[in-house]
Amino acid sequence: MDFTPTEDRRMIGDSLRRYLAEQYPIEHRNKVAYDDPFHDPAKWAELAELGILGALVSEDDGGFGGAGFDITTVFEEMGRAICAEPMLGNLMALRLYAAHGEAGRIETIIAGAEKATFGFDESDTYGDLDSITTSASGDTLTGRKTVVYGGHCADHILVAAKSTAGKLGLYEVAAADAEILPYAMIDGAGAAEVILDKTKSRCLSEDARDAIELALDAGRVALCAEAVGAMDVLKVMTKDYLMQRQQFGRPIALFQALQHRLVDFSIEIEQARSITIYAASKLDADPKARALAVAQAKNLIGRAGKLVAEEAVQMHGGIGMTWEYSGSHYAKRLIMIDHQLGDTEDQLRTAMALSDLAGAA
Repeated sequence: MDFTPTEDRRMIGDSLRRYLAEQYPIEHRNKVAYDDPFHDPAKWAELAELGILGALVSEDDGGFGGAGFDITTVFEEMGRAICAEPMLGNLMALRLYAAHGEAGRIETIIAGAEKATFGFDESDTYGDLDSITTSASGDTLTGRKTVVYGGHCADHILVAAKSTAGKLGLYEVAAADAEILPYAMIDGAGAAEVILDKTKSRCLSEDARDAIELALDAGRVALCAEAVGAMDVLKVMTKDYLMQRQQFGRPIALFQALQHRLVDFSIEIEQARSITIYAASKLDADPKARALAVAQAKNLIGRAGKLVAEEAVQMHGGIGMTWEYSGSHYAKRLIMIDHQLGDTEDQLRTAMALSDLAGAA
């Protein structure tokens, strides 16, 4: 398979990189990421105007991309800027709307007129879809969703809940009808607790498990790509610091021990990039093959991100932990990515289970 980016993907990646470098520098990012509304609505509108959201949806569904490599193109650039905009929640919502033929809703989201997100996790489920307790009764929902990415600013929230048929259904709730408790995550950007108490909803499907699993895997691939972008920037930042910092009359980059450490985490980044490409190529594959590739990628990304973050902070010394130094924010974001949509241990268990199934088959 040829993994060379298409001309369209190169154009969208280059345009997004230039835009974020000029309009979303780290100073602006830190200013908007930690205070309500935990992103910049004006910049979100500009991203929509650039067509970035359209790249996440196929032509058949009203966009111009939608493949795994379109997602990674967008999110790698988001990672380079550790952009605080609610792209992850909207990505998963767009995938779910597309799976259920919601062309009108997709059009308004792509245009930037509305935002949406997906709430699936609960405080006691730890991401396990089988343990979801939120339930539907007629046209109402009762339950609580935790850490809903982008839930702080969404107009519509798609909710995974037990349907009256006893299966995993998908329901749309207007944010205005639910109790939303917004907050900034520890690394910046917003999330929310969503409390549903006989809240009016619209049923998209009473059996949406396959679509939900695909949307979550798309989100995991996006996070992998975001981590690769963030690691790339942190590597350059660390190398530049080693070249500038003087010790015993010469740059510390000349010390062999530090050179070896920089090479080690550079290798980790390239492995992370390779497995992210592999996972993206499998996003439209057979569900078991897709889930296995994505779990393997998310597991490796979590381990590589932690190593890169820790090594970068250590090689920077004390400055690497300060708020004023941008490297600390990249390190914090890399650690958080591991915990989103299943951490290294969750993904390892998933990969082992799927590998056993593959062996038994």
